[in-house]
Amino acid sequence: MAKKILIIDDDPNIVTYLEDIFQDAGYSTCKATDGADALAVVKQEKPNLITLDLEMPKEWGPRFYRELSQEDEYKNIPVIVISGLAGNKYAIQKAVASFTKPFDREELLKVIKENIG
Repeated sequence: MAKKILIIDDDPNIVTYLEDIFQDAGYSTCKATDGADALAVVKQEKPNLITLDLEMPKEWGPRFYRELSQEDEYKNIPVIVISGLAGNKYAIQKAVASFTKPFDREELLKVIKENIG
């Protein structure tokens, strides 16, 4: 069974691009358009890894991450920050990696493979 990646981003073009990258690499995907919906998607889909945008309507990525970190069952899911904000590597210090948009797809896939195979 393919490992599942949750894409959390409010930009539909980025979501589609990431879905294409991950599915072409053999992963399955699910998505949430902001941090407010994302925790429910985590509980339903049980992803192996999460890509997280920082700046979204309703609820920003760091707030979602704080909520995720309080859930014992989900707090160890690897998170990769993918954001257009400068200095994003400091927003979520326990993220396994941080990428600034635009990002290198091969580097992103390398980090994913290192974390979930």
